[in-house]
Amino acid sequence: MQLPVYNERLVVERLIDAVAALDYPRERLEIQVLDDSTDDTRAIAAAAVARHRAQGLDIVHLHRPERAGYKAGALAAGLARARGELLAVFDADFVPPPGFLRDLAPRFADPAVGMVQSRWGHLNRGRSRLTAAQATLLDAHFLLEHPTRMASGLFFNFNGTAGVWRRRCIEEAGGWSSDTLTEDLDLSYRAQLAGWRFEFAPATVARAELPIELSALKSQQRRWTKGSIQTARKLLPTLLRAPLPARVKVEAIVHLTSNLTFPTLLVVALLLPPILFGPSAAPAWLVWVLQAAVLALGLVPVILFLAAGRRAAGGRAREVLWDVPAALVLGVGLSVNNARAALEGLGGPIGDWDRTPKTGDGGARPLREGYRARSAGGGTELALAIFFTLVGTVAFLGHERRAIPFLVLLVTGFGAMGIGSLRSGRGFARPAGVR
Repeated sequence: MQLPVYNERLVVERLIDAVAALDYPRERLEIQVLDDSTDDTRAIAAAAVARHRAQGLDIVHLHRPERAGYKAGALAAGLARARGELLAVFDADFVPPPGFLRDLAPRFADPAVGMVQSRWGHLNRGRSRLTAAQATLLDAHFLLEHPTRMASGLFFNFNGTAGVWRRRCIEEAGGWSSDTLTEDLDLSYRAQLAGWRFEFAPATVARAELPIELSALKSQQRRWTKGSIQTARKLLPTLLRAPLPARVKVEAIVHLTSNLTFPTLLVVALLLPPILFGPSAAPAWLVWVLQAAVLALGLVPVILFLAAGRRAAGGRAREVLWDVPAALVLGVGLSVNNARAALEGLGGPIGDWDRTPKTGDGGARPLREGYRARSAGGGTELALAIFFTLVGTVAFLGHERRAIPFLVLLVTGFGAMGIGSLRSGRGFARPAGVR
């Protein structure tokens, strides 16, 4: 069990205790707390490790004075000292269920299986509309995308946590690398290009904390988005040369480059005013057909995808009606943040691996004091909300009402993100000693 940790004073003890409580033979369990912390997390983790070692558990606290390679570097350092053939990884905010290893380890009886990913659950889904929206997006990813890719023989990825790797798979794929911000996606594709097969275990649910502040969410999304484009730049040439079926290559290209939809959305939105108000030789019926096509091929599939994911996660009809619009608005609101990250991923330096701040939120109130991410901004989103409000007003008064539904979505998404970002983080103080 590898537990990479960096300044997680509010959740590290909970994680260690949960892993120590796993229903698995102790003589076959080795736990590494891979601690790169620069604050009092180090002392908290060391105390928890000492407590469980005194009870006979094989657990070690490994602290690196320098955070070389970020999470990938910590995992590689731990791998060099690990004795086991199977390696499970858990981020600090996760709480693995007691039967996690008993559920996933038997899947490695097939020697072709290199990694098994469990499903993410949510400790604080009901905290707010923000956490409910995030949970809805993640449910669709885990309950629709992963099973479909696995059943179709397509590539899918380890999600960075709550999964188990075969050691030989990691080594034959070239090991953990820090040359992108998504070391999990990078290694996943290299492993599958090397011929290893991945499995998804939807019945095994490891619950985790969802970001409760927009500053934390935007930090997380920046890293995921930028890293995915960096991984695409790194691996697409190899993927295109690989002896794979065309359908596998096409879907993998779409998967790796999917975050380019965020700058595309912004371009489409900014082209709306000239299309609405500029001179056009196109007949009215053609304009209506094009807008109907955008609705049918763009918005409707996304709504159905989110609704199906929410239902698959056990959501009732009322919850679907509440959570799907919230997820849709959140996706639009994140487009500025993620578009910038996607464009940064196309070139330039790798960037810092900014961890997502945790609060120790398990869904109960009140919250404990938490960490803060860097500034969430919000000015650009708020300016866009004002701009599209003006566009919508002019369109309504000028009887150009065809685009009003799209404009309402843009104004709601950018407005909520702008206001929320400006307010984000005010409730938390950064603990002393945190860099």
